[in-house]
Amino acid sequence: MRLSAILLPAILLVGCSTPPATPVNEKLFEPGISLGQLADRAINEASGIAASTVNPGMLWTHNDSGDKARIFLIDSLGRTMMVVNLAGIKNRDWEDIAVGPGPDSTKTYVYIGEIGDNDARYELKYIYRIEEPVFRGSDTTIAQVDSIKFGYPDGNRDAETVLVDPLTRDLFIVSKREKRVNLYRLPFPQSTTAVITAELAAPELDFNRLGEEKGYHPRYFNQIVGGDISPDGSEILIKDYSSVYYWKRNRNETLADALKRTPEVLPYAPEARGEGIAFSMKGDGYYTLSEEVDGHIPHLVFYRRKK
Repeated sequence: MRLSAILLPAILLVGCSTPPATPVNEKLFEPGISLGQLADRAINEASGIAASTVNPGMLWTHNDSGDKARIFLIDSLGRTMMVVNLAGIKNRDWEDIAVGPGPDSTKTYVYIGEIGDNDARYELKYIYRIEEPVFRGSDTTIAQVDSIKFGYPDGNRDAETVLVDPLTRDLFIVSKREKRVNLYRLPFPQSTTAVITAELAAPELDFNRLGEEKGYHPRYFNQIVGGDISPDGSEILIKDYSSVYYWKRNRNETLADALKRTPEVLPYAPEARGEGIAFSMKGDGYYTLSEEVDGHIPHLVFYRRKK
């Protein structure tokens, strides 16, 4: 049986003890299917995923803290096609990746978020930007890496979500560990020489849709771990460990205003430490990807848009 026809195996699921208080909208996207395992064991802590623009049908991913400064290009079956090394850069705690426009409007760029900070110890965070590499049959090293250095206006914090707005070229970060999380904005054009103070674009966003009595679980629920904006800027995905949230963006609506509205909850079979999510470049669905936990090899999972 083809992998693309197999429903997401039960071994991947980490069930929630409390049913969602906000019903799952099953009219927009189908349940997830496994497209294939990540056969490359070097990708053992996949913390982010983003669809490639210049390599059709492929995706970018990366490991969490402690790996080399590198990103992986995988195909639609989860097979590694290319490794891209970033010269002169370290991976302290890379947590998300995004693809979108940048300083040259004729090119696309890969953004890698050095934004993890579990203990809120680091005043400065980094987003590394490179021109999106084209697959030419072998691994490569990128020497030209832009470093966007920033701090928060309201203290150190942990985050795992980087968003690139294709309509404005602004960068956004969503914090992780608060009961109500914050959205921060780095307006375009982002300096690569000065330290930027991020703007607080939308404070205290509520992502607790699970109906818990106390509204928050410090170890699991409401911890925002990934997100993406569709290539045309009209749709937004944000995920925590248990749910995927979706907004259809209104015309001329800012990202902050969109996220203030109550989201739809989309189909999602929670994965063991599932942190990566991305729209497909064709707009026909979204992917999720998890880390390797207790010997479980992650699957690339696809949720197809219903016609």
